Amino acid sequence: MKKPIHTLTFFALIIGLLFTSCVSNKKFIASEARVDKLQKENANMASKLNERNLQLMKLKDEEASMQKEKVVAQEEYASVQNDLMLLSSESNMTIREQAIRLKNLQDIIDSQAEITNKLKNSIGNALKNYKADELTVYMKDGNVHVSLAEKLLFKSGSDVVDSKGKAALKSLATILNSSEDFTVSIEGHTDDVPIKTKMFEDNWDLSTARATSIVRILTIDNGFDASRITASGKSQFHPVSSNITAEGRAGNRRTEVILSPDLQEIYKLLYQ
Repeated sequence: MKKPIHTLTFFALIIGLLFTSCVSNKKFIASEARVDKLQKENANMASKLNERNLQLMKLKDEEASMQKEKVVAQEEYASVQNDLMLLSSESNMTIREQAIRLKNLQDIIDSQAEITNKLKNSIGNALKNYKADELTVYMKDGNVHVSLAEKLLFKSGSDVVDSKGKAALKSLATILNSSEDFTVSIEGHTDDVPIKTKMFEDNWDLSTARATSIVRILTIDNGFDASRITASGKSQFHPVSSNITAEGRAGNRRTEVILSPDLQEIYKLLYQ
């Protein structure tokens, strides 16, 4: 009878241990699940905290940038205000001065126009014995132009001035030497008929050589101030007539003496 009791007791003990073990194992699994959940929640919270920190840093950077822009804008505004004040001050101070300057400028322009007209008339009177197809005197763009035809100055294809042309240039030089209010430009012009000789490669050469010949006669032979004169060749590219006809080509073969008023006084007044 004792043996069955011991057996029952043993089995009861085994069952009890198994049950206890099952309960402990469930608690352990539950604990592990809770720890895992807490770890996930902690990681999630850390991620959110990091994101908030980044947003906070970004806001601080934006605030600093806005503050810097505000300072720059304030400085620019102050600069503009200062410029406006200076402009207003200068405007108020110089209204009378500007009126005086404008009157002085007009006086100089009127004086230059009067001198130019007198010079044109003087040249016209000095050269009145020459025919219209030999030379003309006219005004253009505020300058006096003396247009000398090839037939008065040169033989065809030559840059040597004839005696009749030298006489005309001497009369012109007498008038030019009487005034220091002008600078002189000499422009050589040709028609569009090509030229190629031992002396001249093309019409550029010929037109430039002719202008230089005129400069030498005015300066070396007649004493005109060389610092007030220039020479240039225009070749056939500035015609005054059509090159289709013989008359037109003859009109294009010319030398222009251009007298320009000295504008130094006007420049000084404008830019002082």
